[in-house]
Amino acid sequence: QVRLAESGGGLVQAGGSLRLSCAASGDVFGNYHGAWFRQAPGKEREFVAGLSKSSIIKHYENSVKGRFTISSDSGKRTLYLEMNNLKPEDTAMYYCAANSAAWSTLPSDFGSWGQGTQVTVSS
Repeated sequence: QVRLAESGGGLVQAGGSLRLSCAASGDVFGNYHGAWFRQAPGKEREFVAGLSKSSIIKHYENSVKGRFTISSDSGKRTLYLEMNNLKPEDTAMYYCAANSAAWSTLPSDFGSWGQGTQVTVSS
């Protein structure tokens, strides 16, 4: 399976921006559906944004739609999540994931995961 590694998290004030990166090794995102999930303490892992294998179809959780943008580089080796107008409720550990099967927003359908990068938004 493709190996994934996130980076780009940090501490930011409300209204600020961050860009998360997920580097793929062993394979490229062009062979997978890619997605970002997040999990806050005591909460279930939540789908944030997804990008289809074709890189044409994008889907966002309602609370981030219009603020976050998912994309990949031209070589399909890096998945990005640009986060703008961040809010304290965006605070969570963010994970990238890859799914070689059917399109899905369910964590259980993703076979490859990164280790996560922490995003903290202060009020």
